[in-house]
Amino acid sequence: MKSNYSYQIYSSTTQLPEKWNELAVATIFLSREYLTILEKSAPANMSCHFIGLFEDEDLVGIAVSQFLDLNQLESFGDRDQCIKSSLRNIAFKNFCSHILLIGNNTLTGQNAFIISENANRTEVLKTLKKAVLALKEIFKKRGTKVHLCSLKDFCEDELPLFEIPEFDPYLRFTTQPNMLFAVSDLWKTEEDYVAALSKKYRDQYKRARKKAAGLTKRQLSLEEIIAQEEVIYDLYYHVAQSAPFNTFFLPKNHFAVFKEQLQENFLFYGYFENEKLIGFNTLIKNGSDLDTYFLGYDNSVQREKMLYLNMLYDMIGYAIKEQFKTIIFARTALEIKSSVGATPLKMYGMMRHDNKFINRRLDFFFRYLEPETIWKERHPFQD
Repeated sequence: MKSNYSYQIYSSTTQLPEKWNELAVATIFLSREYLTILEKSAPANMSCHFIGLFEDEDLVGIAVSQFLDLNQLESFGDRDQCIKSSLRNIAFKNFCSHILLIGNNTLTGQNAFIISENANRTEVLKTLKKAVLALKEIFKKRGTKVHLCSLKDFCEDELPLFEIPEFDPYLRFTTQPNMLFAVSDLWKTEEDYVAALSKKYRDQYKRARKKAAGLTKRQLSLEEIIAQEEVIYDLYYHVAQSAPFNTFFLPKNHFAVFKEQLQENFLFYGYFENEKLIGFNTLIKNGSDLDTYFLGYDNSVQREKMLYLNMLYDMIGYAIKEQFKTIIFARTALEIKSSVGATPLKMYGMMRHDNKFINRRLDFFFRYLEPETIWKERHPFQD
């Protein structure tokens, strides 16, 4: 008997099927608990839906979608003040301001969907495509036209999944890689990691640690995060605003909601100078992976104390101590992450513009507006 595949779109985590978390066991980022964070404290210009994919009555796939309205942003980022940035911003505002994404724009990696091992993956993806069309209709009925549909982030070996007619009109693209740090089984302490570095990078480590003398670091509780909310947001916003391009800004309560929902799986570390919070970073425990999340700092202290580099070393030290296998350092700051031992993994996405003329030339527009990042990979474990 032929199986029937169908989808259900949910606007709240309270509506999710009972067995949702049984499929989400592979990643915390599709769990009911994490998706509740998106529901309670998503960026103001983002609305989320959750998709259940069924074979007959059985839940065989789960997915997350995010709709981004770039028109709601006052700024895409202030770092690059040039004609190309201005053109890019005008283009995004007028032709790409309404983006429907299957995946998670606040994370790096394949956090778009999970499909049961026993399911027919091709049929599930065809059904997911139908759900995308249904979401477009939902927004159309609200008076909002979706300009661009996209799916992110996939490794190269996952791309054959999309070699089906439903995804033929989608442009395959790649942007900055995901920086991954493999924790060696030989390292039992942070000192073991330092010993494995070449002299040049051991000297970098020692110099950074010396610069940070006088700073104290501690993990903040939920109550402390709430008490420091204004300072935390200012530190976060400073870093986010200096990025070359932003599609969202987090709300002020985001980190408190994160801690409330994930508890011990979400770590918030504050850095203090004379008891004043001058920086923070966040980590998410995700099975054997340790995902880095958003951070913030006072730029004057960051330069003087090499704060960002010290944060990276602290993350590595924690991962070794707690025996994680991989640190997901995500995108941005590629060279400095490379200098501590992270290596790049190329990530791919797919997108389709609703305008057929633009879609036929999407590759040209994408390469012009989002040129490849040029950077030098470091090899700190080689003499």
